[in-house]
Amino acid sequence: MTGPADELALALDQTGQMVDGVHADQWDDRTPCAEWTVRDLVRHMVVGNQVFAAVLSGTPLAEAGTAALAAPPPADLAAAFRESAGRLLAAFGQPGALEQVVTIPVGTMPGAAAARIRVVEMLVHGWDLAEATGQVTPFPEDLAEQALAFTRPQLEALPPGRSPFSPPQPVADDAPAILRLVACLGRSIPA
Repeated sequence: MTGPADELALALDQTGQMVDGVHADQWDDRTPCAEWTVRDLVRHMVVGNQVFAAVLSGTPLAEAGTAALAAPPPADLAAAFRESAGRLLAAFGQPGALEQVVTIPVGTMPGAAAARIRVVEMLVHGWDLAEATGQVTPFPEDLAEQALAFTRPQLEALPPGRSPFSPPQPVADDAPAILRLVACLGRSIPA
């Protein structure tokens, strides 16, 4: 992988494959995010992709978030995920997108950092989706390692009491990187 846009393309593609693998009878199943069903989780990823794409294209964050959340849930969430992923990749593919400073839900930062945040989101929620639907996470070890290396200092920089995640959970030091990443962000790892 050569940079954040390539990492994001891979994370979106592999998460999209898992979204495509959700069976019709699994959409109302619970996920590791206790308050969300599979449907809620995938809609959350779609809305996040839409918000980031809109912000990268110049829409203010509040306006982008309001528009994405106000839209009725799509009937075909798999198609909606693919469409939102395409829009997001197109937004990050614009000249200067990785260098421009953008304001996203977690703060103001360069586009490259925003892309990496989106990679982390896809990996963690992809793992959530795999756990909920009995799929295997397809993420390459190096992609998850890079996401973990990006995440740790970001969490350390958060002001006390501002973490949007649960406290880190125990995981073996030699566990696959995806498990170390999700445990770092508060997911309990099944035995």
